[in-house]
Amino acid sequence: MASAITTDLDVLEKAKKSIAAGYLPDDDEPYMGERQANYFRMLLLEWKRSILDASSATLQSLQDGPIREPDLNDRASSETDWSIELRTRDRQRKLISKIDSALRRLDAGEYGYCEVTGDPIGIRRLIARPVATMTVEAQEAHERREKISRDD
Repeated sequence: MASAITTDLDVLEKAKKSIAAGYLPDDDEPYMGERQANYFRMLLLEWKRSILDASSATLQSLQDGPIREPDLNDRASSETDWSIELRTRDRQRKLISKIDSALRRLDAGEYGYCEVTGDPIGIRRLIARPVATMTVEAQEAHERREKISRDD
């Protein structure tokens, strides 16, 4: 397989390193002020670009031709690797729509605020998960409700 399998967190960390020019948002500055908003915009755009670059590499590898391993075990291993790679790309495709949604919220001035309570999500949570739409408490409540409905 031509491209390495990377996790969403690896790609996010790479994006953070590429834009972090010594600045990291903190709680001492105005919440979602211009500097923080610009940081998250750059982070989201770089994250999206990194995902699209990895997808292009996968697409190019797929276009290079089918798996032609002479040994059945090698072929099975290669097919398994491709299956994992394609599932990763599908997850990342869904992540891109979340990134686009976060960018729209940034443009509308709604980024960083919980879609359930309207409270600030928190800088540390946004740094860890820039596409977060709920506070930790609202997310936990949502997951509890989801678990209860699955158990019924």
